[in-house]
Amino acid sequence: MRVLIFEDEKINADHLQDLVKRYDGDIEIAGVLESIKAGLIWFESNKLPDLIFMDIHLADGLCFEIFETRNIEVPVIFTTAYDEYSLQAFKVNSIDYLLKPINFSDLKSALDKFIKHQMRQFSELQSLLMKQIQGNYKKRFLVKIGEQYKNIAIDEISFLISEEGLVFAVLNNGSRYPLDFSLDQLERMTDPARFFRVNRKIIVSHISVKKIHTYFNSRLKLELQPSAEVEVIVSRERVADFKNWLEG
Repeated sequence: MRVLIFEDEKINADHLQDLVKRYDGDIEIAGVLESIKAGLIWFESNKLPDLIFMDIHLADGLCFEIFETRNIEVPVIFTTAYDEYSLQAFKVNSIDYLLKPINFSDLKSALDKFIKHQMRQFSELQSLLMKQIQGNYKKRFLVKIGEQYKNIAIDEISFLISEEGLVFAVLNNGSRYPLDFSLDQLERMTDPARFFRVNRKIIVSHISVKKIHTYFNSRLKLELQPSAEVEVIVSRERVADFKNWLEG
């Protein structure tokens, strides 16, 4: 983690650095700046830090001028001997507001809050990415039955099987419906967390695997529910991946 410090009094800057290093010796101090001017110059030529400790009263004015000049999307922990700027501080990415003299307990609380904030943002980003990824997989199939169409939800499908040049979706209740896709296409269209291609002929879902038996030549034999009515063998080169997939 890279931390940038704004503090115009050396004794306070040194004290803050000592507290930060006491919290985590691996934290990198990206710089210690005394003024608005120095800050604007620094931001022009450096990568943004992960966190800023910012004294409100700097050598050439109030630190808020920096945010009025540049769009700095970095969490900030404000440090000051005054509390009248707390409302203004919380309008500019503020994580916390520490009153001087700063003690280790207050700094630890602020950094803990920052780390939780980062973890929450990371979790939200992961969740968003997962939703985007999952949104690309098929959620249902439209199949034609005679002169009618039926909508099949992906949750209803137990496995997908290729038989004599045709591909069928076999549902949890045993019903079978032809699909206008190849197994190669279906492998790309279905969520790999839920479906696994065990060989050239069949893609199974978690819920379809009833029993697993060892089979000769280091392969596995599966019993599916409902029955596939043919032997379902996990090819040797896919056994390790299949086991990992089942374990999640």
